[in-house]
Amino acid sequence: MAEGKIVRIRVRMGTNTYVGDLFIPAMRNRASDVFNDEQRLFISLTNVLINDKERAEFISLNKTLIESLTEI
Repeated sequence: MAEGKIVRIRVRMGTNTYVGDLFIPAMRNRASDVFNDEQRLFISLTNVLINDKERAEFISLNKTLIESLTEI
């Protein structure tokens, strides 16, 4: 298993809100470090709740469409 930590985040994209677990590798400290990584075009979430209704095991979100990202 990869070293790092998992944090719960809320992501807003247009009219949708995603709440899920984001893996932060050991060389990073915060969700913003993962978000600002220029080599990645997407962020991946697990155990996702979409718009407080629908559940998904995994989702990958295009970073250019994200309006806000908050650790919760």
